[in-house]
Amino acid sequence: MQTSAVTDLAHTHARPVHWLTTATAMAAVVALAGLLQPDPAGAAGAHGAPAPRPAPDADTARFPLECGGNPSTIAQRATGDLDGDGNPETVAVVHCEAGSGTPPSGIYVLTHGKGTGTPAARVVATLVEPSQQKNVSGFTVSGGAVHATLLGYSTPDVPSCCPDQHEQVSWRWQGGTFVRTAQNQARTV
Repeated sequence: MQTSAVTDLAHTHARPVHWLTTATAMAAVVALAGLLQPDPAGAAGAHGAPAPRPAPDADTARFPLECGGNPSTIAQRATGDLDGDGNPETVAVVHCEAGSGTPPSGIYVLTHGKGTGTPAARVVATLVEPSQQKNVSGFTVSGGAVHATLLGYSTPDVPSCCPDQHEQVSWRWQGGTFVRTAQNQARTV
């Protein structure tokens, strides 16, 4: 005859007090998890701040260009937080469409339309007016600033295909306005 070495262990038999303890612990975990959930909007960033909005869509903006009945073209666009509010702005280089030649460009800073029901982007600053007769290359937004190379003409006799002036410039938001700085003086090529 063999004897069993298995003994009656207290934890091998579920008694009502064990089930009650387990159910109480589970209820406490569920209640704590419910308290630690994000707010109902689910769009809170760090420290309860609202999550940043997406950058404004340049295709929805109305640019202050006079194109004589021709459409305008967004040649370049870039986004970045320029004013430090945590929401990106869009910067667009825009010119009138032309059958030939190189039409002058404008550089515009866009933000979201006013009000919650206004999806269109709106122009809040003009960095370069097309009337300045400049073309734009080397365009970026980085480090909270807009950077560009402006191409221009020393005289009206210079062909529009071949700008003879290059100027590296940047704009940074300071004191409620965009301040322009030149990395080097305009130079003739």
